[in-house]
Amino acid sequence: MNQLLWFLSRATGTVSIVLLTTVLVLGALTAGRRSRAVSQTVVVGLHRTLALGTSVFLLAHIATAVVETYVKIDWISAFVPFTAGYQPLWVGLGALAFDLILALVVTSLLRHRLSRRLWKGVHVLAFALWPMALVHGYAMGTANEPLLRAVPVLCAVVGGVSLVWRGLSTHADRSRRRAIVAQEWS
Repeated sequence: MNQLLWFLSRATGTVSIVLLTTVLVLGALTAGRRSRAVSQTVVVGLHRTLALGTSVFLLAHIATAVVETYVKIDWISAFVPFTAGYQPLWVGLGALAFDLILALVVTSLLRHRLSRRLWKGVHVLAFALWPMALVHGYAMGTANEPLLRAVPVLCAVVGGVSLVWRGLSTHADRSRRRAIVAQEWS
């Protein structure tokens, strides 16, 4: 049973990083240049749905990592960064990334009650949690399983390309915004 939990922990962690990267890419698409090929409503809906799905896989990943006894990670260490007895730095990065995901999920669920500035300020944390999750996944990945090492690397490449694209892209109304900013106040 313990070996099954160990494999399940690795599998849910791997699926989580793939889903998290997909959510990041979709977020970059929704925040960047407006595409006529794909409805923004569809992209935003997929982004939100996959973000919640990622949370479910992360909870399964954490639960199986705590319950299996191959390594000792307790419930506190799963949520309080850098307190684990086993690999405190790498487990801590995963815990910190999860804490940031919790903040994103809670503020997204309460988005209609929060100011846009506050929501967006918290949402920017996704740009910090994603690399933490990648490093956690790579460092905690099994060395003798090349696929488990390759998944975070591939996710880093795909996510990195989407972030570069997002940084270089323009909003559909950027020229209008510049014109408004350039106007003189009478």
